[in-house]
Amino acid sequence: MSGMMLTVMLVLFAAAVPVAVAIGISAVVGIAGFTSFPLIVAAQQLFVALDKFPLAAIPFFILAGALMEMGGISRRLVEFARSIVGGIQGGLPATCVVTCMIFAAISGSSVATTFAIGAIMIPALVRAGYPVGFAAALQATAAELGVVIPPSIPMILYGVTTQTSIPEMFIAGIGPGILIAGALIATVLVWCRIKGWGKQDGEGRLPFLTATRQAGWALMMPVVVLGGIYGGITTPTEASVIAVVYALIVGVVIHREIRLPDLFPIFRKSVITSAVILFIIACAGLFSWLLNRQGVPDAAAAWLATSFDSPALFLLVVNLFLFLVGMFVETSASIIVLAPILQEAAGRLGVDAVHFGTIMVVNLALGMITPPFGVNLFAAAQVAGCGVDQMMRYLVVFIGVVFACLMVITYVPTLVLFLPHLVFR
Repeated sequence: MSGMMLTVMLVLFAAAVPVAVAIGISAVVGIAGFTSFPLIVAAQQLFVALDKFPLAAIPFFILAGALMEMGGISRRLVEFARSIVGGIQGGLPATCVVTCMIFAAISGSSVATTFAIGAIMIPALVRAGYPVGFAAALQATAAELGVVIPPSIPMILYGVTTQTSIPEMFIAGIGPGILIAGALIATVLVWCRIKGWGKQDGEGRLPFLTATRQAGWALMMPVVVLGGIYGGITTPTEASVIAVVYALIVGVVIHREIRLPDLFPIFRKSVITSAVILFIIACAGLFSWLLNRQGVPDAAAAWLATSFDSPALFLLVVNLFLFLVGMFVETSASIIVLAPILQEAAGRLGVDAVHFGTIMVVNLALGMITPPFGVNLFAAAQVAGCGVDQMMRYLVVFIGVVFACLMVITYVPTLVLFLPHLVFR
């Protein structure tokens, strides 16, 4: 049955059927053709897949990101980041990375980060003389930090799917996020020196104290959201609601950049984005339930554990496998379908669940910037008004940098586990 389901799913992928629909149809084929269950079970399991309290954080974090974009928080964060790193040659691309890192600590979504920050940074980079392909490629890559630095929607999905502590997953992403951001900043600074770009990047930036004062309310948001989680005051789901209320108050009352007529388009956009993600989760949950009933996770875990008795070799093979999967399958679906199987195998080889989850999230995040289905690529291309082909020559370098960071994250577990052990154990 599992072979037929996978075949149907791959055929539908090749036919350009949307990911969620392809997964759902393959699961229904499995129920109708290989089990005695009535088809009503499909509807039941679609509901069960979404009937998890932590998943409520997803639409709230998406809404918080949309409110920040419209409420002027994104623009103020850009000015703050520019006041720190914008005064050197290549400071504007470095500003893009730093702003994405800060925004990621609020939104939890790489696509939201691409649109919110890219709408400001890509035109600014182009006006400063940077190639549009470079600007779009950098924005797409830096926005990947949205799923690495907490709060992270894929980390929530991994925690729910594998019964791993979500607060531990969140804090484990801080070290890898800083590593990737630092590597990207170093890369663009060297690149700008070689190409002679960005010699005038310091012009027009605000003094640090002025920018900090203007961005004060925006900078308090990660403190409120993450402080509540790590302080044991709120769950991630409750923190997502606080993020929405905070962003709404700042945008409407303090910055006064959101008017009441603006709220409907913001809510509409957030509902559509949330519905797409949750539909994928529901269909992937149905697919995963059928695989579990067939014993596929246990069998696959046993095979992987016996075939690769070295944890180092196992992690290398898994990284290569996930890199390929991420190029073709949406991140949320990949986590829900593959995480229980691979995490079980990793556990048998002694790999920590939080460490493995971080590896998986960072790896699949690469899929967001790799053709043919990288969502960040298309989002950045849409904002920049350019084609993905114009981004490729620059994107190859950024993918190489992030993949090198992934290898460090994989084989230096202390980078990932130091903070979780310090805070929780």
